[in-house]
Order: sequence, then structure tokens, then C-alpha cells
Amino acid sequence: MQALILAAGTGSRLGKHTKENTKCMLEINGETLIKRALNILNNIGIKKLILVVGYKKDNLINHLGTQYKNISIEYVENPIYDTTNNIYSLFLAKDKLAEDDTILLESDLLFEEKIVYDLMNDKRKSLAVVDKYQAWMDGTAVTLSENDDILGFYGKKAFRFQDVDKYYKTVNIYKFSKEFSKNIYIPFLEAYSKAMGDNEYYESVLRVVLMLEEQELKALKLKGERWYEIDDIQDKANAEIIFSKNPKEKLRLIQSRYGGYWRFPELKDFCYLVNPYFPTSKMQEEMKAYFYELLSQYPSGQETQRLLAGKMFKVEPENILVGNGASEIIRGLSTAIDGTFGLVFPTFNEYPESIGHARIIQFMPQNENFTYGVSDILELAKKCDNVLLINPDNPSGNFIPKKDLLEIVDKLQKMNKNFILDESFVDFSSKGEIETMVTQDILDKYENLIVIKSISKSYGVPGVRLGVIATSNSKIMSALEDEVTIWNINSYGEFFLQVIGKYKKDYNKGCKEIADERDRFYKEFQEIPYLKIIPSQANYFLLHVTSKFTALELTEILLDKYNIYIKDLTGKVGFEGKECVRIAVRGYSDNEFLIQKLKMLK
Repeated sequence: MQALILAAGTGSRLGKHTKENTKCMLEINGETLIKRALNILNNIGIKKLILVVGYKKDNLINHLGTQYKNISIEYVENPIYDTTNNIYSLFLAKDKLAEDDTILLESDLLFEEKIVYDLMNDKRKSLAVVDKYQAWMDGTAVTLSENDDILGFYGKKAFRFQDVDKYYKTVNIYKFSKEFSKNIYIPFLEAYSKAMGDNEYYESVLRVVLMLEEQELKALKLKGERWYEIDDIQDKANAEIIFSKNPKEKLRLIQSRYGGYWRFPELKDFCYLVNPYFPTSKMQEEMKAYFYELLSQYPSGQETQRLLAGKMFKVEPENILVGNGASEIIRGLSTAIDGTFGLVFPTFNEYPESIGHARIIQFMPQNENFTYGVSDILELAKKCDNVLLINPDNPSGNFIPKKDLLEIVDKLQKMNKNFILDESFVDFSSKGEIETMVTQDILDKYENLIVIKSISKSYGVPGVRLGVIATSNSKIMSALEDEVTIWNINSYGEFFLQVIGKYKKDYNKGCKEIADERDRFYKEFQEIPYLKIIPSQANYFLLHVTSKFTALELTEILLDKYNIYIKDLTGKVGFEGKECVRIAVRGYSDNEFLIQKLKMLK
């Protein structure tokens, strides 16, 4: 068994990273792609490598030489690499390909050793490694029979996104038997190149080979093994996470992204707080139905957005403003409202960072569960100009009922102080009527009340970026209006506001489902001996890591071993000397997966 690697291309999409070197000399986590591949090939017993070179070939040859560990290297040059594609590179190496059974792969891949080990040891003679098609993938796809026969190859022109569930992505790692190469693939390669030219892909030949009634090429389906193809700098960043050097580095890279985890479909995100029970499939289908119209047209301006939000929350349009997520609104608070802000710690960092730490008056509950009530808030109010309360609180889950909030806002009004209430998670706090303060009668009665709600979190649509602020205080509202642009909301956000009324019952049902699952999840956590869970009325829990691990160690282990991402609270204000994590409530199956893994760490 030999290996053949195609490494002639320029890799121009990687910009400065390939200005002086071919793509396979790109470093991922301190190791070049080519040496990583050669180390794996060496480990599985490959003794001979044919390397097709072109762009910056001298640098690559000097980098490797003619012997790498136990592998002897032979070079084939593609002198017109800049005007041809990989079909010509393989054509130039066809005589070498015919000499032995061959593992064929491209030089821009990162992959686990197990992939090529299984490929080499599979009894089937010729195989294409494939993986279930996912959103981050691009390039040639195939469809398969139940017996792993390849039914068809689909390039960019033939690819149909409506059929994406049927597709597998070619990983660009193949095993060709000597007989398959000599008697089938190479004759078709020669004919195809002559007919179609040199600016094609070698997989196009396989599409033609499939027309034969009998041919031995089958598919080897991956079962979660890691691989990544590097075409541009975004791929490089993603691959550095997937193939991170150690758990600490993987966590650092994941944390630095602040989202975009759809690029890592194997990741179970228990860090970011999203409703898993809404929107319903029917609502998703309605939004899909108008995808092109929403994509191709401008959204309405703020006046229309406020009409829609007012209808959604049953308040007057002049008393509500729509933000590009609650974060845009939070950022506007520092200029819209003067003075200092009393805030319970530990807290959601967006508030002190947006307002400025110098304007924050801290209150820290002196108990293990971080609980507090009306008297604590009123005492805090004596020391500041405005009181800012997250209810249920983030990250503690502490909850103050509506009747107590009304007492607070009433007393603060008499003290001539503003009460800023973030109720982004209040919809999960009750299995009955939602205890919101966004009602017209409450807003009319209390001009000092400013309510913030993150629609992204509670309604399960963080991708459309929606949040609202509601108040009857015209001065504050006017100041906030100046902070947002005319088109701060995209068309998908506007459409969501337009249709949400039809799905209100479904939403209320979803909130009840997450409250039920939260209660069940809470009981499961009580069986984990090294965790102490704090009761919560939100869709997340704060937990003390009491033994066995530090909070950081537990976070790193779960991410590295099981692709479970939780929130490590180490270093956050209010957690000094404590080992705490925050874990979101997801759907039943994901929650059970987490519990099982936590129990395995006993």
C-alpha cells in the first residue's frame, strides 16, 4: 500500500498564509498540514508516498526531503499548476498510481488517524471516505444505497439544497486497488482529460465510472471521526478548534467565538441560553416559505417595528422600542439614563461593561445560593440613582414575584429613582400566567419603570437578533431612539414580529415544557455528588462544583471529551473563592446526555 497526495495548487483563498508557501505547509496549531498527514501515514505503516507538487515546490521539497521517518517520498511536478486543476495533477501521476494499492488524498486536509487506519484495513478493495453532509461543508457530494454503493456524484451545478438530507460529503480521501486504478480509473482519466481538458476535478472521472454496471468503488461512512478541509482563513480558525492541542486551548478558542456554533454540529451548547421548545416546526416552515422575499427586500423602519412589537406585547407603539437583540438596547442605557446604577452581583456582564463599572453600585448577597428579596433591593436603592434588576437573575436564577416587583417600583417612584427591569427569562418562571411587567396599565402608572426583554433567548430565535425595551418615560425613550439606526432590524426579525401572534399558544406551551424539563433536570443534578445545584426559575442553573474538579477543569473535560460546552464562572465578579458553573436547560435528550456524562466522571 502506498499513498499519493495532491499538493500542486496555490491556495490563493488563504491570502498571506500561502503567499510564500504551498497550502499544505500551512500550520494548524503549530504543525504543518503535510507533516501531520505524513505522521499519520507513517503510523499506519505506509512506506512510500508520491507527492504531486507545483506552486512553491522547492519550499515543500526542502521541507520534507526524500525521506520522512519510514516513508520514502517521490515527487511529480505539475509545471502548469496555475492553469490546470487537480485532474491534471493526478493525470501526471497516473503511472505511479498504477504501481500499487493507493491511498489518495488531498494536501489541505486535517483528519484523525482512525480514518485512514480503517480505510486501509477495510476488506473492500476500493473506497471513498464520506461523511453526512453538514452546513459547514462545501464541494462534491454523493448519494448512497443501503449497501454503501455510491449512486451518484453531485458537483456544485447538480447539488440541490432541498435534497441535502440525502447527501454525504466526499472527504477527499480514497483507497484505490491497483486493479481499479490500472483497469478502470486511469483509462477513464485519460479519456476524460482528453475530452474535457485539464481544468477539471479528478472526482468528475468517478462520476463517469459509476455508469459501469460493475465497478468496485464503495463508500466508507464516517461515524463521528474528525476531519476538516482548509480552503480559507475561516476554515483555518474552525480547524484549530476541532484539532486543538489541549482542552485549555479548545475552551479558549470556543469562548472567543461568542456563538456561531452551528459550524460545529457535534457541539452541545449548554452555555448560551435559548428556548429549545420554540419556534415550532410550523412557524419555521412559514419563515422558510418567504425566505427569498425577506432576503431580497429591505425591512421596514422603526415606526413599523414598534407597531409590530406593540401588538406582540399589547402596549402602545410609543412605549416600546425594538433592538437588534437586547444587547443593542443595553448599550444605549449608559447615554439614555444619567447617574449610578445599583446592580446585584454576580450578574450578566453586558450591563457593567456597557454602563461602565465606575457607575455601578454593587450588591452581593452573602449566602451560598445568592438569594435576595425586596428588602435587599430597597436597601440598594438608597445608595444609587437607578436600580437595575435581572429577574430571574442571571446567573443565579433568583426570582422575585410580580407582586413584590410592583412594591419595589412603587417605592422607587416615590424616591424619584428609575427601576430598570430585565425580564428576559421571566416567561420560564411560571407554568401558569407569565408574570411580565410589560402591560400598558403598569407602564402608564410607573413612568420610572423601564423593562428590557430579550426575544432571542425566550423565543428561541437568537439568529434573528431581537430585543425590546418598554417604558412610558418619553425622555428616556427619545434618548434610546437616537441610539438605534433606521434599519437596525433585518427582514427576518420583522417577519417574526409580524407572525408571532399566530403562535402565542404554542409559545406558552413551549415555556411550560421547558419549566417541566427544568424541574426534572433539577432532580437529576441532585444525584451528581460533586455538584450542588441552586434552585432556579429560569432556563439555566447555577451549580457549585464542590469536589473532584475545579469549575474550569470540569468545563474543559466536558468540552474535550464529550463536546459539551458549559459556562465556567471562574474569575467573574461575585465568584471569588468559589467554584461555579452555569448550565442551560436544553431538550430532554441533550439533558440526559449531559447527566450521563457527569455521572461517568464520578
